[in-house]
Amino acid sequence: MAGEALIRPATSDDLDRFFAYLDDHLRDNGSGATALFMPMPRAASRFGPEREKAFRSACACATGQPGWRRLWLAFDSDGAILGHIDLRARPEGACAHRALLGMGVHRDARKQGLGARLIAVAAAWAASEAALDWIDLEVLSVNLPARQLYARCGFVQTGEAADMFRIDGESLGYTFMSLALR
Repeated sequence: MAGEALIRPATSDDLDRFFAYLDDHLRDNGSGATALFMPMPRAASRFGPEREKAFRSACACATGQPGWRRLWLAFDSDGAILGHIDLRARPEGACAHRALLGMGVHRDARKQGLGARLIAVAAAWAASEAALDWIDLEVLSVNLPARQLYARCGFVQTGEAADMFRIDGESLGYTFMSLALR
């Protein structure tokens, strides 16, 4: 069950399994009743080798250094990955007091409270270990379940860019949200 999932920081030994999980997770991007959650065409929703390499490199950077990233994974009792959350440095140099959030929950573990637990773990680390003041995120505006989760966890909408993406013939907006940690 997702409510009993173990959440812990990812290690370099977890990354191969994480990328396999992430490719499976991305298959849900805009399929069936699942909202489009990544700004990429449905047929090309995968996490390719170049992105894997960049992700590995960012996870090896010290927090506070340009390009750093931290990842937490949620595991079931059999060791399967149920969800993930990552925080990463904003690309703008003068934003070292802020981080960008990315996350996902496996299709079988959604709507069981795991997303809120993942956010709480990352926010606690960001406030105490990394001494960050803000967590920002960008979410496709059509992804109402994610936007509702973020709002329940204290994020406030700070803006929206209409027609930010054109994917599979659709015009999609991007919603910007932030969580104040201090």
